[in-house]
Amino acid sequence: MDLLKKIRILADAAKYDVSCSSSGSDRENKNSGIGNASFYGICHSWSEDGRCISLLKILFTNICIYNCSYCVNRCSNDVERALFTPEELADITINFYRRNYIEGLFLSSAVYKSPDYTMELLIKTVKKLREEYNFNGYIHLKAIPGADVNLIRLAGLYADRMSVNIELPSEKSLKLLAPQKTKESIIKPMSFIHNQLMEKSESKKLMRRTDKFVPAGQTTQLIIGATPESDRTILKLSENLYKYYDLKRVYYSAYIPVFNDNNILGMTSPPLLREHRLYQADWLLRYYNFKADELLTEEEPNFDVSLDPKINWAMKNLNLFPVEVNTADYNMLLRVPGIGLRTANRIVKARKAAYLNYDSLKKLGVVLKRAKYFITCNGKYYGECEIETDKIKNKLLPKRNVIEGQLSIFDIDNTLNNLPIIV
Repeated sequence: MDLLKKIRILADAAKYDVSCSSSGSDRENKNSGIGNASFYGICHSWSEDGRCISLLKILFTNICIYNCSYCVNRCSNDVERALFTPEELADITINFYRRNYIEGLFLSSAVYKSPDYTMELLIKTVKKLREEYNFNGYIHLKAIPGADVNLIRLAGLYADRMSVNIELPSEKSLKLLAPQKTKESIIKPMSFIHNQLMEKSESKKLMRRTDKFVPAGQTTQLIIGATPESDRTILKLSENLYKYYDLKRVYYSAYIPVFNDNNILGMTSPPLLREHRLYQADWLLRYYNFKADELLTEEEPNFDVSLDPKINWAMKNLNLFPVEVNTADYNMLLRVPGIGLRTANRIVKARKAAYLNYDSLKKLGVVLKRAKYFITCNGKYYGECEIETDKIKNKLLPKRNVIEGQLSIFDIDNTLNNLPIIV
């Protein structure tokens, strides 16, 4: 098989891994157009300082011994298969880099022969890049569940970031859709990477120089919508992963129902809005000091997807609102919809100089179309409605110019008076 065909097959097979990109786009190029979102291979990620980095996103192979029901690369699926050699993939990466196509590599793989054998092939590739080509660009490497921890440790010395995909939110779902994987085979390498990072951090305090081990930390991915777990279950899992394994990110991937026979929930399209709401809630966990139990309860385990999670929380806790922006503490300001981290800081600094009014909030960057229902300025409320859940929700939901329900030809109201009479 020629190299170009391998790139086409294995870059396309990597598109379902969203650890560094969004999912769901199938926009193709048109005649005389520029760009193509449906041809895969180069994606973009963001560094810690906010820079956008282009990455070659590719699988080492899509030949797999596992038969995970949700995966397009499962062994029972009839798709084109391909396999790189470490030399081929290292050469492709360095040539793409020299042509300025990419700044780094996002390398994953199906499980070929065994987890250890696959991990060894990935290590050979990145070792060649680092030691023979002296490549110092960014490398994100997937740890293969079930691989020996000594191989994980060796891989971590070459990679900037590693990830172990959990994929399914519960052990029960894992047994149902991925029976060859176990919870232990996923958690063990994740725990090992975390412990190594802790050891390296301690070593830095005692020694001037230590070997770098996964300096950009580890991440994971969860598939959303393939199994019936609630948003609360998923969010609590993410919260524990951040707390106990110090993960940099949990990525959420809307399940794409490619085949009907593995679609246990009967879905017809990826739940992209639900994926988006979970990303917003994840942001609240990491930067706004929210807890999963505050955002969702056992009685209401799923988000109302028509509103973002912060507004959802505020609507359930209207007894805490409105807050006076001139006196509220920083943590309470962070909980007001329409006020973000930067604007909360600006408010705290600005009100030391003078009392803030409604116009000054606009200049500070507060999104008043959401915030005005939850704040007062100098004691005045600008919400234009009573502080009640239904009334605020009605104001916040986008207005649709749609007449709902079947119209009757006898229900002529004022809006229909001007219609022509057909005789």
